[in-house]
Amino acid sequence: MSRVDVVVETPISKGMRVRQLEGMFDVPQAETSKLAWSFDAPYDAEPWSVGLIVGPSGSGKSTIARSLFGQDFDPAIRWSAPSVIEDFDEKFLMADIAEACSAVGFNTIPAWMRPFAVLSNGEQFRVALARKMLERELAVVDEFTSVVDRQVAKIASHAVQKYVRRRARKFVAVSCHYDIEEWLQPDWVIEPASQTFRRRSVRPRPQLEGEIKRVDHSAWDLFAPYHYLNNELHRSARCYVLTVEGRPAAFAGMLSRPISQGPEKGTAIWGTSRLVTLPDFQGLGLIFTLLDTLSSAYAGNGDRVRAYPAHPSFIRAFDRSPKWRLVHRPAQNITSRRSQLGLGGRPCATFEYEAEARPELVQLIHGE
Repeated sequence: MSRVDVVVETPISKGMRVRQLEGMFDVPQAETSKLAWSFDAPYDAEPWSVGLIVGPSGSGKSTIARSLFGQDFDPAIRWSAPSVIEDFDEKFLMADIAEACSAVGFNTIPAWMRPFAVLSNGEQFRVALARKMLERELAVVDEFTSVVDRQVAKIASHAVQKYVRRRARKFVAVSCHYDIEEWLQPDWVIEPASQTFRRRSVRPRPQLEGEIKRVDHSAWDLFAPYHYLNNELHRSARCYVLTVEGRPAAFAGMLSRPISQGPEKGTAIWGTSRLVTLPDFQGLGLIFTLLDTLSSAYAGNGDRVRAYPAHPSFIRAFDRSPKWRLVHRPAQNITSRRSQLGLGGRPCATFEYEAEARPELVQLIHGE
């Protein structure tokens, strides 16, 4: 059984200011300052994936994490490459790196090609998480979510725990923020301030209030910088935005795209043109909430809908969904020269929506 027995003792200065401080606040004179924690913390008595050490600043979180997890406690990582994806250990395939980055909501592909120093706080937080979780079987992260706003903290917490459990890894968050607990879904929680340990079961994450609206083409300007391909959107595209608690979160552009070949050539169909989730909301699957709802509305209008994902994790997500049928596997339209150089291409799959049709939502697609 794991137990916390930690004593931190330091000598107290005999300097003039310390004596003045003792006098001002009636602090008893002492030779040393002593902090101690002693309690059972049987985190490893049962199988677990995610742990949380939480409490106010100065309560001993980092001290206890270091005593329990030693060398695994918040290992320093260096960033020196021209792009963050090149900072990952060379033993990992690009597919592994892409999966880890996507899992923590770091899905803005252009940002993958930038050095760590120029990324935003939120992007740095996410890519650092990706590296730690990919490179270590047990990742213990101090000051978890301290440098990001609370919306990013909650969503990132949810994304992290999904990845950790899917990959059969272990993750411990050390944080002063209690609001992440219901999003991180830890299997156990240690609170140093009260010297307590408790287990908890995994529960559904909190619900978010969202709304989908058809919007003007100009709404694309907010989302364009975060699309991996380019910032262009066809002028005739129908534009839709999903807001979460009043904040724009995800965008879908839809175009009329008749089938261009095969026995159904010329058949009218609606296809996705641009799908983007803003960085602060990546990791919740909001784009599927938006696209599935829109597709059910189009289906309710008697229309067919197809999607053409290129991102590997996006393709896997469509493939897992019971609402989408694979029409064409990813194909690469690249020159032999690029293939020889190993530069790859843009592998696109084709999926068609085959789920519930909702005529009551038809007004949504027309913006009524």
